[in-house]
Amino acid sequence: MPTFVSSSSPLGRIRHRHGLRAYATVVCCCLLLSGPAVATATTPLERSWTHAHPYEGSDRGTLVSAEKLYTLATPEAVVAELGTAGFGGDTVRHGVVAYRLVYRTVDAHGRPTTASGLFVLPLVRQEGLRTVSFAHGTGSHKNDSPSMRRGDFVSAPVIAHAAAGAAAVAPDYLGMGEGPGLHPWMDIASETTASLDMLRAARTFAPRAGHALEREVMVTGFSQGASAALGLGRALEAGGDRWFRLGALAPVSGAYDFGGAELPALLEGRLEPKSGVLYAAYTLVAFNRLHHVYDSPGDVFRAPYDTTVETLFDGAHTGEQLMRGTPDTLDDLLTGHGRELLTHPTGALAAALRTTDAVCTDWVPRAPLRLYMAAGDEQAVDENTEHCRAGLLRNGVDVPVVDLGDVDHLGSRHLGSNVAATPAVVRWFGELSRRPHLPTIADRSVDGGHASG
Repeated sequence: MPTFVSSSSPLGRIRHRHGLRAYATVVCCCLLLSGPAVATATTPLERSWTHAHPYEGSDRGTLVSAEKLYTLATPEAVVAELGTAGFGGDTVRHGVVAYRLVYRTVDAHGRPTTASGLFVLPLVRQEGLRTVSFAHGTGSHKNDSPSMRRGDFVSAPVIAHAAAGAAAVAPDYLGMGEGPGLHPWMDIASETTASLDMLRAARTFAPRAGHALEREVMVTGFSQGASAALGLGRALEAGGDRWFRLGALAPVSGAYDFGGAELPALLEGRLEPKSGVLYAAYTLVAFNRLHHVYDSPGDVFRAPYDTTVETLFDGAHTGEQLMRGTPDTLDDLLTGHGRELLTHPTGALAAALRTTDAVCTDWVPRAPLRLYMAAGDEQAVDENTEHCRAGLLRNGVDVPVVDLGDVDHLGSRHLGSNVAATPAVVRWFGELSRRPHLPTIADRSVDGGHASG
């Protein structure tokens, strides 16, 4: 059962499990070893088209297409689907129907593009539905995204929220799913716009399925998606949409202080070793694409990886290919300059990391907020959550932290935190939605610092 760590106490005991099984390496970096997606047969009648929202001044959020993917007609079918992905079914109350939406948005430079995402609706007669937005964790292949996978780690939380009665929305992110181009990893701004525009597209499509989306959006996300969730919450509270507003926030196991906590832990060898190699490589490659942090791959990567690493992160390579194509240690991957750049970021990289790390420090959330984590996480180190809570506290927001305990999924505490947090967040969002009004940070409290699952 998850327990609340009181706001005046340390996050909790470090319960890191030494000697992770060999298979834990296979699942490092969340989804980096996913293979090709399973194709979903679609008839022409299952694809529909629409026009722009009447209340939008541009075509951002315009629904381009909607494709019915599958139906899980009964709660039992949903429980079986979640079980395939390693998730429990205790919160399941309804069958669900899943769609892939393609919509218009903007890229990391503000230019028009398209993106895709998963939209799952409960099989209920109720018209008005509360909305939940889920942001997924890191993947290497374009298919490592919610709308491209069924019965999978990346789509299970979306199914779980819908099966509890919500309209569940999950952006694939730019450059993933059916979106063109490369994925701008850990770029909070484009994760935010992709998430917000996915909500708009879902609102357009919902009446075709007999539903309407309510204004309050419950926002959650895991790992990379935890920071993305905070970015979306920040945008909603700033009035980023004319209809939607933030109802609650529940990020899970995020690298909220990527430059100040995650990268130092990576360089000190405190992450699972192969995860550290892959995250270091992805950091340099992804940030260089947007911010030009090095002139040539040989400046930061040792031979022979200087000629191959950038290609590995092109969205067409699976995690298994990344594992085989990278070394086992940072010393074999990074040049002296590459290590120094991550140890003491300067210039464009330092500026980009400050922006990434501001998700907990440059705004004052008013909606209910809980930070979920598992102490001893081998990928998102505990300092991330500590620093996030401290940053929010400096702004006058005392946020409870939920330590999920000694969790595990395929040998990983990081992955286990997503499996354990999903039903906990489903229940919390459900409790909030049944209240006469959604409380703000100021008027909600946590009794005794603990809560049952």
